[in-house]
Amino acid sequence: MVLAAGFAASTAHAEQVFTVPGFADFLAVDGDSVWATNDGRVERWSQQGKLASVAMSQPCGAMALSDGALWVADCKEGSLIRIDTQTAQKIATISTGIANPKGELNVVAGAGSIWVASDQKGLVSRVDPATNSVVATVPVNVGTHYLAFGFGSVWAVSSESHSIQRIDPATNSVVKTTTLGKEPGFLAAGEGAVWVQEQGDGTVVRIDPQSGDVAGRVKVGAALKWGDIDTGGGLVWLRTTEDQTFVVIDPRSLAIRARVGKAEGSGALRFTEAGIWTSAHDVHTLTWWPDPAKLAK
Repeated sequence: MVLAAGFAASTAHAEQVFTVPGFADFLAVDGDSVWATNDGRVERWSQQGKLASVAMSQPCGAMALSDGALWVADCKEGSLIRIDTQTAQKIATISTGIANPKGELNVVAGAGSIWVASDQKGLVSRVDPATNSVVATVPVNVGTHYLAFGFGSVWAVSSESHSIQRIDPATNSVVKTTTLGKEPGFLAAGEGAVWVQEQGDGTVVRIDPQSGDVAGRVKVGAALKWGDIDTGGGLVWLRTTEDQTFVVIDPRSLAIRARVGKAEGSGALRFTEAGIWTSAHDVHTLTWWPDPAKLAK
């Protein structure tokens, strides 16, 4: 495989590895490209290399794509930043507050809105893309940082309170609270359930989307600190920090189908039908893993 200058290739899974200076971390898939947070900027990458860069004060957390825009938390400004994906220009700054200034959090899109955990005391803000303004705030458990949207609801996880809460967008209120294990963190909604990393226990927990109750667990390792999680292609994809790059989980049997790549520190992961994007900020790389079906075998 021949790549442009600054790129390297590994052939174990025919993956394509890009050298990315700085601290490439959280990812958001945009068609055949991916946006990544970095030091003082967000960048857009494809299999052909870097496509765009947008300066920010301190981009942080997982991002959302909606309404032709990339929505990014800025931990230094305490705001939600709207970036036009066509022009790669900032077009709005919305003062929401950011619940976790250290940067471990999610911005998510759903029910015609953008959602962000906005206060460490326990608050999720709802932003209307039509007006670029906060239209509702939802009281949640203290220390809620992690969000996902799926099955018609916002799912909000607090590591500090060991909980996942279901928010009904119709009423802007919590309708279910479920106790989780040690240090729950990033989550994803898809493949029939809501999936949460229990980082302190080294487990992934399955939440039934109808009842909101725990419906199973799979032990992955001693711990699942940081990393990331996504769903797609009939599987659950878990970015890990120790032992391997990522793990593939069967959502029905909860069996681990594959452990892929070498351990390369923390980073993010996003699924596409054509392949998996992973970041590894400790070694300054972004990797494209083609053909998810083969990776899971």
